[in-house]
Amino acid sequence: MKLHNSYNNRTEEFIPIDGNKVKMYVCGPTVYDNAHLGHARCYITWDVLYRYLKFKGYDVTYCRNVTDVDDKILKKAEKEGKTPEEVSRFWYNKFSESMKALNNLSPDIEPFATKTLGEMIAMNKELISKGFAYESNGDVYFRVKKFGKYGSLSGQPIDQLESGARIEVGEQKEDPLDFALWKKDEKFGYNSPWGVGRPGWHIECSAMSRKYLGKTIDIHAGGADLIFPHHENEIAQSECANGCKFVNYWLHNGFVTINKEKMSKSLGNFLTIDDLLKNYDANTIRFFILTNHYRMPVEFSDEALLSAQAGVKRILNAKKTKIDENLDIASFDEYKEFTDAMDDDLNTSKALAVLFDLTNKANKDVPYAYTLLYKLATTLGFTLEKISLTEDEINKILSSISQTLGENFSSMENVIERRKAARAEKNWDFADKIRIALDKEGIILKDSKEGTSWEVK
Repeated sequence: MKLHNSYNNRTEEFIPIDGNKVKMYVCGPTVYDNAHLGHARCYITWDVLYRYLKFKGYDVTYCRNVTDVDDKILKKAEKEGKTPEEVSRFWYNKFSESMKALNNLSPDIEPFATKTLGEMIAMNKELISKGFAYESNGDVYFRVKKFGKYGSLSGQPIDQLESGARIEVGEQKEDPLDFALWKKDEKFGYNSPWGVGRPGWHIECSAMSRKYLGKTIDIHAGGADLIFPHHENEIAQSECANGCKFVNYWLHNGFVTINKEKMSKSLGNFLTIDDLLKNYDANTIRFFILTNHYRMPVEFSDEALLSAQAGVKRILNAKKTKIDENLDIASFDEYKEFTDAMDDDLNTSKALAVLFDLTNKANKDVPYAYTLLYKLATTLGFTLEKISLTEDEINKILSSISQTLGENFSSMENVIERRKAARAEKNWDFADKIRIALDKEGIILKDSKEGTSWEVK
């Protein structure tokens, strides 16, 4: 299996530190607002990596943090007259609901920044004692020029960084490049050796990663927007504190764009996951994201989502057979084609092509095809179970077609029986009207030797 390492811009063979055990850290959300499609791309991408590593037989520990102390959270709390804890807890719950709705697996470990303050303070003290950091009027800063490899991940030489560096009002740094490890904050802060304050954003991930995964980890992933300064700063503070390499494989997903601009809250050009799910299901959103290689930008449009929706329907409408749990799926060519694609830096576009091939074979009654399709699609996080409707939703559909056709239908079984009777009477026109009315409501009828069944499109 090969992965593209952002640190050296090379695609490398993936070799875990400890046999088949994989330690994987993903930068999680800052919980102050709704998650949007850009977040969906990030967390679906790394959900697929997590699923695929497990599919390959690796023992994966997936850690994704929650930033629940931050300037944005504090501003929202003040604006709404709430405590920071109330704001962060509310939006964390909303984020969790969105992730579940997208069929993302929960990480194995999900630490909160406010629950890891002791580890952050300890790491800051280590950096100060080693001369890599210093206290200044209640703040703590990292000495960037003491770390010779600074800029290696982002490819930004120190002289270029210097030209754009500034000292903000209230900051008392030795050098404009130095970044905050701890911020003085007497209103919303926590006790520390340097007075009341709160952690800088970057130290959070270094401390949580070290606590739960160790000093050196296999994979650190996140959006490309985190390469600088967040991940660059993580490397600096972690390697200086720990005295060893921090991460073996850095992975970054590309942006979601609208009109060629990155989707972001600051630009106001974002779609929330909740809003998106009102029009498209999780399978469609996942398909849209996986059609594109994870490192490339992906342009959002309704046309692209509709195309993804059509692709999902093809797979969902594959002729189903009973899943053969004893089938040796690794013995089939399609399995190898799928793993070859995924082993090539998660080439999900080629992997989807294998699913379409299996869909066609399932429809032609190739015996193994549906079992293989089901298992490989599940590895990508798709759910092949048909959408079920609530009783209220079914009643609304029955009411609508009753008005359209001028007859009262009490159940879907009643509709099927009425269509069967119309066909027996050779009343093809009315039988077609039933089918068309149902089609408009998103219901399709399937005729087979066993009879007629219905399902949601």
